[in-house]
Amino acid sequence: MAPQSLSTPSIGIIMNGVSGRMGYRQHLLRSILAIREQGGVLLADGSRVQIVPMLVGRSIPKLRELAEKHGIEHYTADLDEALANPDFPIYADFLVTTARVDAIRRAIAAGKHIYTEKPTAESFEDALELARLARDKGVKNGVVHDKLYLPGFQKLRRLIDSGFFGRILSVRGEFGYWVFEGDWQAAQRPSWNYRSEDGGGIVSDMFAHWNYVIENLFGRIESVYARAVTHIPTRVDENGKQYEATADDAAYGIFEVENGVLVQLNSSWAVRVNRKELVEFQVDGTLGSAVVGLFGCRIQPRNATPKPVWNPDLKETHDYFADWIEVPDNDVYENGFKVQWEQFLLHVLEDAPYEFDLLAGARGVRLSEEGLRSSAEGRRIDLPPVTL
Repeated sequence: MAPQSLSTPSIGIIMNGVSGRMGYRQHLLRSILAIREQGGVLLADGSRVQIVPMLVGRSIPKLRELAEKHGIEHYTADLDEALANPDFPIYADFLVTTARVDAIRRAIAAGKHIYTEKPTAESFEDALELARLARDKGVKNGVVHDKLYLPGFQKLRRLIDSGFFGRILSVRGEFGYWVFEGDWQAAQRPSWNYRSEDGGGIVSDMFAHWNYVIENLFGRIESVYARAVTHIPTRVDENGKQYEATADDAAYGIFEVENGVLVQLNSSWAVRVNRKELVEFQVDGTLGSAVVGLFGCRIQPRNATPKPVWNPDLKETHDYFADWIEVPDNDVYENGFKVQWEQFLLHVLEDAPYEFDLLAGARGVRLSEEGLRSSAEGRRIDLPPVTL
């Protein structure tokens, strides 16, 4: 179906890659359609602007199925046709990373505002070029920073802002789970994730996340030392065919932050979970500590810290887990993808402040790139500030 003209007040969004897991679940279903169902995005003056999506992809049958299922009028397999429509001023990209740069370049050239998943490119050079092209064209741009909007990290943000930690000393993080090899049980992630030639690798996948989490909560990263490894050398793909895993499936990183905070993060698709959540960070400070997940946050202030005395000849009977206090859910937390979409739409519609741009995305790509270089060269890599 060719895109049609829209009535106002509304804003059209070209959504490229919505047939994928993230594009469909988080961006189309839980964000854009949720905003549409609530009557549109709420402006500062109390009025609303409705959201009208246009689905773009390679398969018209798949697009048609999604469109009919969700009452969407506009879809096309022709990206250039979509970009030529002036009623759709925003281009949103949820493609695989290998296809992202070309599509965003074309969207910027067409004068579209850009909203994209991360990593924004396979190389820092390309990511920085996208940021420069957007600046020179004068289009607004945003990159998904979803983890900052999760309840656990919002609670952590409040703790930091309140001074709960005193001086933050260190952060230790564990992320990941066991992804089945695909032989006796199907893998939970697509096979391309484990082929570097197809853009796979946990460093390129997760270091872009860790960059924005660290820099927005603890400060700018000044250096990285990382070790990227492939623990599982062969896997079985969706067709039952064995293949060589050429991409890293685990990464162990140390990040030095500008204010002296040391951050250690383990990311792995070859680890069995022994924690409450997909990711957990322990933040230790002079006045208190916190253990933070996607949703939960437990704290231990200085004046409630136990005094461990270990005797190797006696079994420990103290329950140290019981010494932590759960931070209550004092707020209502909406889906983080939806909240960030609303902020970006207000940035486009009302010029509201918005900091998570393509330059921020480029910093994430640089951390991935330099993390891999650190692993290859076996040394710490300094990270000077990134400017356009």
